[in-house]
Amino acid sequence: MKFNSALESIKTYEAGKPIELVVREYGIDKDSIVKLASNENPFGCSPKVKEAIHAIVDNMSLYPDDSMVKLKTALSSKYAIQNNELIIGAGSDQVIEFAIHAKAHAGSKVLMNSVTFAMYEIYAKQVGAKIIRTASREHKMDEFYALYCEHKPSIVFLCTPNNPTGDGLLAEEMLSFIEKVDSDTLVVVDGAYMEYARFKNPSFAVEPRDLVEKFDNVLFLGTFSKAYGLGGMRVGYGIAQAPIIEALYKVRPPFNITTLSLEAASVALEDEAFVQECIADNFKEMARYEDFARSKGIDVIESYTNFVTLLLPEEKNSSKIAQELLKKGMIVRDLSSYGLNAIRVTVGTTVQNNRFFELTNPLV
Repeated sequence: MKFNSALESIKTYEAGKPIELVVREYGIDKDSIVKLASNENPFGCSPKVKEAIHAIVDNMSLYPDDSMVKLKTALSSKYAIQNNELIIGAGSDQVIEFAIHAKAHAGSKVLMNSVTFAMYEIYAKQVGAKIIRTASREHKMDEFYALYCEHKPSIVFLCTPNNPTGDGLLAEEMLSFIEKVDSDTLVVVDGAYMEYARFKNPSFAVEPRDLVEKFDNVLFLGTFSKAYGLGGMRVGYGIAQAPIIEALYKVRPPFNITTLSLEAASVALEDEAFVQECIADNFKEMARYEDFARSKGIDVIESYTNFVTLLLPEEKNSSKIAQELLKKGMIVRDLSSYGLNAIRVTVGTTVQNNRFFELTNPLV
């Protein structure tokens, strides 16, 4: 059977290994496995969310509210925007898909960082777009602008803080770049980890309201999968001026968010204290990873997220180390597929992090 020829150049996205798969492959007891590979909140979601979910389970026979008015109103209040400046997706990656299908096409170009979220390229290649990448691992705006001037891409992706490396982009530098971009180029600012950057250093924080007020060609992405602890619910969102949102709605399927997911995200926004406590603990525990790396002579990328990227020396192989850890029930992310001899580790609870240091110490 023949398929779309564009699929030939697409590599399947590799998600972090689920705990159940490790149990099957290695015969390890489920309770002894520690997953630090997918950047989930190790404390889960707010207890208020769990209570709210239990209260609406009798409504599962009905389709969800496709207007999503409760969640949109909560997000509009949080960011001081209008409901028509919002679109909700099954994870922010679905909003990325909307943006690609609404703006890119065969023959157009999409500009992104050298090392960044894999789904930008995957969705772009699905429509036949050409991928343009910078040379540097970090987001360097001079490189972006030079490539922008040369290629005039339809879409530019700026991931800050960046996945999978964790480094951030100063908001001032990013805004300066956007101001020089033609209004017909869509600039997507992926802020999946923005809650962490805002906590660590306000200079790296991008406020969606500022983008909407200043630019008619910028789409900001946010998610409930990270700081809010709702990865399993798959809720993300896009914020932009109304004409962009109207265009994205034309490629959005109906009822793309479940009733449970909508309720969970809405209630999660009501417990900001829980989120801030989780973020504070994240950076307290992250300092232990930085100390561990220094004690081993390992370079660590300064992170504005809930994970750390350990750049290993040449004599250490990231794939082998990740595999050895997996055999012991510790799931981390090998970044060799991104061209880095590195492992990415989600910052877990104190107990989980203790286990990581114990298992990793003899390997590095």
